[in-house]
Amino acid sequence: MNEDEIDEGPKIGSLNHGIVQSQIIGLFFIDKRFIAISQLSLDTSKIDLTQFGIKAKKELIPDICVYSNKVKRKRRDVLRMVEMPLLAIEVVSPQQGIEEVLTKFDAYFALGVKSCWLVVPSMEVLDIYSQPDKHHTFDLKDTEIIDEVLDIKLPFPDIFA
Repeated sequence: MNEDEIDEGPKIGSLNHGIVQSQIIGLFFIDKRFIAISQLSLDTSKIDLTQFGIKAKKELIPDICVYSNKVKRKRRDVLRMVEMPLLAIEVVSPQQGIEEVLTKFDAYFALGVKSCWLVVPSMEVLDIYSQPDKHHTFDLKDTEIIDEVLDIKLPFPDIFA
């Protein structure tokens, strides 16, 4: 694999990765405007992911996808979502590099995702990207995170509790 290519293969999670992912999903239960879904495959067949250096051809799988509450469970399951989420959240695992995640953010924005969150459990930091090159960093000195694009406010300490 080339340095410039991202392999969207299976990620190996970790304890902290899983806990933080669960905490974020749990916080979205409070805000009834949204539904948070873990490990959902997004159909990327409408764009060429190689332009971003991503080897995956048909799908990307964010750690968490956030949709409006209008998205409901279906009688017949959906294996690959054509409708893009409002928000894609990536929780960095120990085997994953931040550059890899930022490359995926470029693809998510090109697909129509409105906001992307980069969560780094080892540093207890969360970056909210409103555009590929525009972000705001939240850390332990913050009491809440605010996603201005989607009007989401969550208590920061609860993410890393």
